[in-house]
Amino acid sequence: MTPARSRIVMAFRLAATIILALAPVVAAAQEPVTSFDLLSARLTVGQTIWVTDASGREFKGKLRALSSTFIVLDADGARQDFPAARVGRIDKPQRDSLRNGVLWGALVGFVGGAASCALNPECVGDESGAHVTVVLGLLGAGAGAGIGAVIDARIKGARLVVYRGAGAHVSARLSLAPIVTRRTKGVRLSFSF
Repeated sequence: MTPARSRIVMAFRLAATIILALAPVVAAAQEPVTSFDLLSARLTVGQTIWVTDASGREFKGKLRALSSTFIVLDADGARQDFPAARVGRIDKPQRDSLRNGVLWGALVGFVGGAASCALNPECVGDESGAHVTVVLGLLGAGAGAGIGAVIDARIKGARLVVYRGAGAHVSARLSLAPIVTRRTKGVRLSFSF
């Protein structure tokens, strides 16, 4: 293996390891609070929220007032008062800029495009192979950025749970985490409900 190819392969391995190590951090959602005392850090008066009451009915409206014991919502032109004991769950729109999707897509696309050449002995036979590797990486970055933007644009309607009452039911949770040691490389998958 030439020194140029060796450096490229090491760089891609490092980039792939960093991506796998950061994936759980990026994907981790902020846990919902279980006390009205903590809601003021998550919600602002005037924003649109969804309140699901203890019986499972959902109300969408603008938050008009918030305290440690109740919230007031303008839903369909009518004032709705919700004491803490009546609230099962509160959601707010999940804000997500296209920027992070474009950046992650570009990074993954670059690593994938360049690795497709860097790991192929026929592609990287001499010094010109390093140039081909970079070109394929850049093409992959462009394609990945576009795919990342499309994926992020589709997330716009997602909701983030900011409050869950003591009696509220949690349906299911899926967790993925990379496992990278000298002897083992893999992914840990856990599912709970």
